[in-house]
Amino acid sequence: MDAFRGPRRKIDPTRNSLLADGTPNDNDRMEVGPTLLAIREWEQAGLTQPNLAAMRKFRLNRLVEHIVVRDYGGLLLTDPLNIRYATDTTNMQLWNTHNPFRSVLVCADGYMVIWDFKDSPFLADYNPLVRESRTGAAMFYFVAGDRGDAVAENLAGQIDDLIREHGGGNRRIAVDKIMLQGLRALERSGFEVMDGEEVAEKSRSVKGPDEILAMRCANHACETAVAKMEEAAKPGLSEDEIWSVLHKENISRGGEWIETRLLASGPRTNPWFQECGPRIVQENEILAFDTDLVGCYGICIDISRTWWLGSSPPRPDMVYAMRHAAEHIAENTALLKPGISFRDLTFGGHRLDDKYQKLKYGAKMHGVGLCDEWPLIVYPDHYMEGAFDYELKPGMVMCVEALVAEEGGDFAIKLEDQVLLTETGHEILTTYPLDTRLMGEHS
Repeated sequence: MDAFRGPRRKIDPTRNSLLADGTPNDNDRMEVGPTLLAIREWEQAGLTQPNLAAMRKFRLNRLVEHIVVRDYGGLLLTDPLNIRYATDTTNMQLWNTHNPFRSVLVCADGYMVIWDFKDSPFLADYNPLVRESRTGAAMFYFVAGDRGDAVAENLAGQIDDLIREHGGGNRRIAVDKIMLQGLRALERSGFEVMDGEEVAEKSRSVKGPDEILAMRCANHACETAVAKMEEAAKPGLSEDEIWSVLHKENISRGGEWIETRLLASGPRTNPWFQECGPRIVQENEILAFDTDLVGCYGICIDISRTWWLGSSPPRPDMVYAMRHAAEHIAENTALLKPGISFRDLTFGGHRLDDKYQKLKYGAKMHGVGLCDEWPLIVYPDHYMEGAFDYELKPGMVMCVEALVAEEGGDFAIKLEDQVLLTETGHEILTTYPLDTRLMGEHS
């Protein structure tokens, strides 16, 4: 029993001290990661896992590059996904989204400090790029009560010292989503507070080689989980029962969470954005979903599919809408290449039929990495001059969307593919097939 539970027990007994991604092959390690189930499936698929040390270094270099080029002394992060990008550490991620207890400071010289939960400063120990772990950034009311200002003043003082030592004393500091007390404390300390969300989004928008490997692995795990959900999806089950399969299969492979509840059936697909619930799926109905899945390595795989459940063929108007959605995705994906402007993506490509215009999706396409990310490409009627005057670059990953539904109708078609920008064009990462009956390929 002692040997079984000892510190030498491995995640993968077939390997030596390190896993294929360069992390310790230690069953009791602190670091989260893919399970042996996912690793075995990737090996069978011929996929290469990322080198996580190289991926972490790439991300930190991206942040420092953007800090320096803007002449900032540092970047202070409180958004848990920006913290994940900078440090590749996690700590109660969903709870942290509404209880901001973590902060990370990336200084202009690359020196990085994390303020973590008071009882868990050890959670970043596996990443040597995090030079210090401290506590004392939680100024939200539940924890700080009426002394939030005091917590903020203390944190601002520490940041002041760090910027003087590692940011050249530069009083321009970028901040993403700090609480009001923290903003005021930084300004009282003499900092000029700049837009840190812009810095983080631009840094995250271009993926490095190991991030792309991680995304390929995460995509395979997600599509495997989706296949399990499709196998389980049957009339007579509730939407929640079907949706739970994706959650289970994601977690079993080392995935982390699903950001939304976007699975609906039958008439609840129209209008879109009704959340997954107790409705029992009926015979001969549409089932549509959007994964919004944060999977292995914290990588988001955001794909959508629409399935036909039942023994009878779908109606002709459903087949037409499905084909129209597939055409929309294909023609808009064909636009993707380095150097194309966001404006040209908005005004070019496929146009949905007039009857589908009112209920079309809010985005024509959008970036993706650790979650849905910048850039956002909207449809022409929602374009804002000056908001997105940029071009696509190699290493960006875009999700191409289609929502095809008539106002007052009893169904909607939702499709979405994830696409990598290469040096010469693009590569469609999503391989999950479209429903052949809805495409009219089987009677």
